[in-house]
Amino acid sequence: QVQLVESGGGLVQAGGSLRLSCATSGSLFSFNAMGWYRQAPGKQRELVASITNAGSTNYADSAKGRFTISRDNAKNTVYLQMNRLKPEDTAVYYCNAKGSSYVGPYDYWGQGTQVTVSL
Repeated sequence: QVQLVESGGGLVQAGGSLRLSCATSGSLFSFNAMGWYRQAPGKQRELVASITNAGSTNYADSAKGRFTISRDNAKNTVYLQMNRLKPEDTAVYYCNAKGSSYVGPYDYWGQGTQVTVSL
């Protein structure tokens, strides 16, 4: 069973930075893409950023220019560097792994890490 373990969340003031990490129990190349999602209270979970095995990245409009997703294949870890944080970035951030098999596509999720941005 694949495990995704997030870390790096916490409380930070507006304008500050945090780096989230997602360590996987297997090779990142086991998946087609890795991503970070977030869910604020009362809102739906939304994509923040994703990165493919080829290194192609995709960002939500709210993350462009402030967040950077990256991967260290040797460490089986994906990162989300978040700069110039805003109170509206407050949410639980989840790591996601997307893959496919002969039975179809699949997703794995981490347990989530809380990010709180204060004024």
